[in-house]
Amino acid sequence: MYQFSRGMFRELTPMVERRNGGRHYMEDQLYVLHACEGAVRRLATDRHYFARPARTLFADVRCYFPVARQQQVYSIIERYIAFADEFLASLPPAGCDAEGNPLQCRALTRKGTACQRTPLAHNGYCPSHQHLAETEHAAPAALAA
Repeated sequence: MYQFSRGMFRELTPMVERRNGGRHYMEDQLYVLHACEGAVRRLATDRHYFARPARTLFADVRCYFPVARQQQVYSIIERYIAFADEFLASLPPAGCDAEGNPLQCRALTRKGTACQRTPLAHNGYCPSHQHLAETEHAAPAALAA
C-alpha cells in the first residue's frame, strides 16, 4: 500500500502552495504525506466503513493547494485511490487484510465487543451474523423511499 500513498504524494508535492496561513512549506508537505498514507491505510484495513475515500482525503488536504489547482489535485487523488481499491479487490481473501492483520467479523456482540470469528469473504460477516449483511443493503433503499 506504500507505493500508492507515496506515488500520490510525489504527484501532489509540486502543487502544494508555498504560503498557507503562515505555516512552513515543509510542514504542509508533511501533513499531505500523512493524510495520503492514512487514507490508503484506512482503505486497506477498513474498506467497508470508508465510503468515499477520495472525497475524504481531498477534504483533508485541499487547504494546502491553490484554488486553481484543486480540480487537478482531486483527479490525482481519485486516480490513485481507484488504483489502490482495484489492487485490494484483486487480493485473494486468505483470512488476512492487506497489512497482514487477521480478518474479524464486522458485527458487535451483545456486550458491545467486536465479534472474533473469521468472516466470509463476500460480505465481511461470520456465519452467525449473516442476517446483518442482508439488512445492510435494505436500509439505504428504505431511506431513499
